[in-house]
Amino acid sequence: MKLSYVYILKCSDGTFYTGVTSNLEKRFQEHSSGKHPRSYTFSRRPIELVYFEQFTNIAFAIQREKQVKKWSRAKKEALIQERQNTLPNLAKKKFQ
Repeated sequence: MKLSYVYILKCSDGTFYTGVTSNLEKRFQEHSSGKHPRSYTFSRRPIELVYFEQFTNIAFAIQREKQVKKWSRAKKEALIQERQNTLPNLAKKKFQ
């Protein structure tokens, strides 16, 4: 069974990068070493792996990556800090 991963990296400038891969260790090494000079993380190294989820179906992993990429910084931080119970409230817009 081939596994896939959705991961979040914290960059040196404090931003988050969300990606999907079938080899988390190799992909992290590629980000860390700057293998891809045009990538988002290249000029934001060093990076830190702060979160990942494991999937047995690549289609579900890709779907989850797309979902998380659309999230606000606050919502991503809640996910990283394992505060899943706060995620619904962070999705709500605040009206005055």
